[in-house]
Amino acid sequence: MQFKEIIGQEGLKQQLIQTVVENRVSHAQLFLSAEGSGALPLAIAYAQYINCQNRTPTDSCGECSSCRKYEKYIHPDLHFSYPFFASAAVKIAVDVLEEWRSLLLEDPYFNLDIWRSKLSADNKQANINIAECHDIIKKLSYKAFEADTKVLIMWLPEFLDREGNALLKIIEEPPANTLFILVAQNQEQILSTILSRTQIVKIPKLPDLEIENYLINKAQLAPNQATEFSFLADGNLIEAKALLNDTPNNNAGYFAEWLRMGFGNKVPAMIAFTETAASWGRENQKNFLKYGINFLRECSLLISGADDLVKLPHQTLEVAVKLSTNVLNLPMVEALIAELEKAHYHIERNANPKILFLDVSLQLVKIIKFKTLPKGTQYIYN
Repeated sequence: MQFKEIIGQEGLKQQLIQTVVENRVSHAQLFLSAEGSGALPLAIAYAQYINCQNRTPTDSCGECSSCRKYEKYIHPDLHFSYPFFASAAVKIAVDVLEEWRSLLLEDPYFNLDIWRSKLSADNKQANINIAECHDIIKKLSYKAFEADTKVLIMWLPEFLDREGNALLKIIEEPPANTLFILVAQNQEQILSTILSRTQIVKIPKLPDLEIENYLINKAQLAPNQATEFSFLADGNLIEAKALLNDTPNNNAGYFAEWLRMGFGNKVPAMIAFTETAASWGRENQKNFLKYGINFLRECSLLISGADDLVKLPHQTLEVAVKLSTNVLNLPMVEALIAELEKAHYHIERNANPKILFLDVSLQLVKIIKFKTLPKGTQYIYN
């Protein structure tokens, strides 16, 4: 992965190159960005540049032995760690290394949902467990095989639980010529003990124009459609590619129908929906709830008269407009979002999905049909 293959981020590329030229590469760095901004490709390109045998002022050479191995992600001194779904056959990240390499070679711009689709996730939740932490310590204790610098790139350290504290010593006092690059999306979910030991590199969202140019030049999209897709993607190249590929997503239909059930007080239909939702698996349930939260936030913008800020596809926008005009008001939207956020919290903590979705369904009826807001909550508007 060379810098020239990464979309946008020209200023940051130059900044990273300068740290190598001036020999001030911090041994532990946190690449912090929103989804789809290119943080993982940047981390790989940075590591390749550091170990390139014939680097130029603007990029790695792409031809030396080190670069060729980096291009295939098989360099013996390049290590990856990432969330995975533990099972009897999968105990540490290296057990699914082939799938990881395959995905990187296919497209280095991906999110957890895409990574999950490559694995046998079943009903499990992704994490980086204590066995993986011990394996990282073991791998980095060895001397470098070929490169001057051993590199560990950890994707989504948010999935490190308290077990991540096992890495504190090696992050703070690593073996000689060892570089940690953590690639994260949510600073608040990272262990504070790890956060305090890293140098944060903030990676901005991609400008709409960068995504628009990518869609026109690489995907051969018509300019007007590229403009619309880049606007909807909001700096997220992964979302732009999903729109480009017309990736099917039933969350919109399911959520709209769920709201209609609540408004119509259709309890038998809600019970049937609960059975359906319970069969999705926890990650899909969490994604469904996140979609609902985002959809309702867009509705709140419509209710507030901020139509220009709404970023919904045309078909979904029609549903949101009808709901915002005829059914919902701001207090109701806030109450609904609170219920969905609470449900997402409990799903993460292994709540029974049938009980949880039935309870939320009944709350929908109370809020949408009978306009009964949770007790103890006051909404004051001028």
